[in-house]
Order: sequence, then structure tokens, then C-alpha cells
Amino acid sequence: MSTVTRPLAVVTGASNGIGYELAKEFAEHGFDLLITATSSSIREAAQAFEDLGTHVETVEVDLTTYDGVESLYSKIQSIGRPVEAIAINAGVGVGGDFARETSLDDELNLINLNVVSTVHLAKRVVKDMVARGRGRLLFTSSIAALMPGPFEAVYAASKAFVHSFSEGLRNELKDTGVTVTSLMPGPTDTNFFHRAGMDDTKAGSSQKDDPALVAKQGFEALMAGKDAIIAGSVKTKLQGNVSKILPDTVKAEQHRQLTEPGSDH
Repeated sequence: MSTVTRPLAVVTGASNGIGYELAKEFAEHGFDLLITATSSSIREAAQAFEDLGTHVETVEVDLTTYDGVESLYSKIQSIGRPVEAIAINAGVGVGGDFARETSLDDELNLINLNVVSTVHLAKRVVKDMVARGRGRLLFTSSIAALMPGPFEAVYAASKAFVHSFSEGLRNELKDTGVTVTSLMPGPTDTNFFHRAGMDDTKAGSSQKDDPALVAKQGFEALMAGKDAIIAGSVKTKLQGNVSKILPDTVKAEQHRQLTEPGSDH
């Protein structure tokens, strides 16, 4: 049962994948929830979290639009409780040859969701946190932020933006009581690759990390106030850390081997 003593967490993109598992982590650690997604499946997720003993509010919004983000923030305000933590997680990928294959509409939609809505929602929520002198923000970036991303060039660039934004914001807020953490998973077992049209790539067909493990590590990093975490398996952590020292040209070629259409053969 909800009480005013329970902290409130907001999770975007919570109907499946990493977002679902992040919301579950919050629920299992005594948070009430406000969760969002673009489809009615969010209500099924809410029921699963309520079964864990938490109070859940839902909102179906399209965060690729200005009005969608404003609707979510209005919902936050209407609850009348401070946001202790927010996981700005909703995102999408687009795979394929930028010049000859992918859709401009899909890529602009990606930028609106992964970049524009992230800045928009953070702008609204972080002001309230700073005024209160406490709060936690978790941004879902990716290890793709650490390397050029052939055949998902716009996606990788969007995650580089999110990671840089997170790190810059963290430094600005270092004396405010508000912490910022960048969650950087590798290939994870969600519907991401299918939605991105990457089923025929080596990355799409290979073994992936458990989203529950990624979320657990991300939640723990958030609660510990860490700046960033490369989350997932030992292999993913190694890949991410090695990426920090390799030249971009080398990383781009390695990425290409994983994401080029037909590379699963």
C-alpha cells in the first residue's frame, strides 16, 4: 500500500526490456512508481509491479513529441509528490545503410525520442530536484556512446549525446544534492534489434545480456551515486573499457562487423 513515506520513482519506456526491469528494481526496493510507454501494454506491466506491493501510476504518452513530454510532466505534478528518482530510459534504434537504406523519418523520430525528449524531460524534473535539494537521475545511454556506429550511425551518435549530457549535468549539479548516472549497457536481450531492423546482423543474432542484470547494476549504481556504469556481462564490461583506449577508426571497423546488414551469415 502506498504511503507518503514511500519514495516515488518515474521510469520511461517501462513496458518491456531494460525499462521494465528498472521499474521492477524500484518496486522491489520500496518505491512507488509512475511508469510510461506508448502502448496499453504499460497497464500489464503496472499490474506486475503492483503484485510486488507497490503503488503504480501509468501514463500512455508519445515522448517523441513536445506535448507528450509535457503530458508526462503534468502527470508528475498532478501526483503531488516529489520525484526521488527518475530513469529516463525510453529509446529506439535504427539500423541500416544511412545513405542508401534507412528512413529519414525514422532517424528524426529516433533523435526526438533519444535526444530531444531526454533533454526536455530532464529540464522539467531536475529543476524541481535542485529546488528540493535531493534527487537521482538515471539516463540510459549505451556502450555505443564510446564508439562510432556504422549501420546505426544516428543511434550511436544519440547515445554519445546522452552520455555526454549526463556527465556534464552531473558536474553542474555536484553541490546540489542531486546525482546523475549514465547507464551504458551493451547488446541486451530485448526487442531493440528487431525494432531497429537488425535481425540479420551479427549483433542482432548473437547472445545478449540479461536485461534484469543490466537493470540491477544500473539501479545499484544510481543508488550509490556513481557517475556511470558499463552494465551487463563481464564480456560487455571488457568491451566497453577497451573502447575507451582504441582509436575511433579501429572501433568503427569493429562495430561494422557486428552491425552490417547480412553480417549474421
